[in-house]
Amino acid sequence: MESKVAASQYTSILVPSVQEIVKDNMITSVPARYVRSDQDKTEISGDDSSLRTEIPVIDMNLLCSSTTSMDSEIDKLDFACKEWGFFQLVNHGMESSFLDKIKSEIQDFFKLPMEEKKKLWQQPNEIEGFGQAFVVSEEQKLDWADHFYLTMQPIALRKPRLFPKLPLPLRDTLDQYSAEVKSIAKILFAKMAIALKIKPDEMEKVFDDELGQRLRTMYYPPCPEPDKVIGIPPHSDATGLTILLQVNEVEGLQIKNNGKWVFVKPLPNAFIVNVGDILEIISNGTYRSIEHRGVVNSEKERLSLVAFHHPGVGKEIAPLKSLVERQKVAIFKSVTTEEFFDGFFSRKLSGKAYLDVMRI
Repeated sequence: MESKVAASQYTSILVPSVQEIVKDNMITSVPARYVRSDQDKTEISGDDSSLRTEIPVIDMNLLCSSTTSMDSEIDKLDFACKEWGFFQLVNHGMESSFLDKIKSEIQDFFKLPMEEKKKLWQQPNEIEGFGQAFVVSEEQKLDWADHFYLTMQPIALRKPRLFPKLPLPLRDTLDQYSAEVKSIAKILFAKMAIALKIKPDEMEKVFDDELGQRLRTMYYPPCPEPDKVIGIPPHSDATGLTILLQVNEVEGLQIKNNGKWVFVKPLPNAFIVNVGDILEIISNGTYRSIEHRGVVNSEKERLSLVAFHHPGVGKEIAPLKSLVERQKVAIFKSVTTEEFFDGFFSRKLSGKAYLDVMRI
């Protein structure tokens, strides 16, 4: 029986395809439902170097080495998670030729005819497939993006209506990518346990072989009025760890840094990794999930592939006991994985509002 922690058990109202709206460049203004007067428009465009930031870079080869350089790299990882909540991961072991393959196949995926995409569209009472998540009313403003969202791990929770119906070779490529990215996430969790000075099995108990993983690939079309829309609104991720692959060379990811929105410039074939709300909870606030958003431009499409990793079914999401003992206080509640995601997916995506609900 499929656990209700699978993403397919949550709901979102069906929405149109933004890619179809802009097809053939026929529109010159943004439809009213996409106009976001509520969004902070400061610092969202321009070539000024002050609008770009260099987040920490972590070398996975050094992180996994058996020399003193490992200790130094773990210190860098600790700093990145405490002070930034984001880092770029290089030398992660995934071949550049394989990354080129998955990038090409994802771009082809979004070029499928609409009649093919409709077979993979969200259905009522689901969030998996093509569409958008967190749409809870017909009056709600929409993102300037098409999402494709599906559960990948554990394999038993893959939705038969979606994953087996993906076109080849993308289906096999995503299968391999999913397994390799999950392995990278598990290594990072283990290294974070060392950085946090906790017993490895304390972290392993939360993020074990039943680690959940959801993939979301996103297509942000060009927009005739980019300052009126948002690709994805400001939010923190309700995950343990998020691993993002930039599919093409168009910038669009911004993070909140010192009160300003700044672009992250991806390194070639690096992963952009960020701390999620669940990791902030279990680290008792030591590691920080940071608000970020996706913006769009008037000339170029942007594509990304995001892997969200979270504890499996029936896990306890709570500050780790050894950290609570050390810090003398727990600053977050304890809930099950199911309770956590029930609350998260029943709300609009809005800043760090859900993490604030978890605070004691």
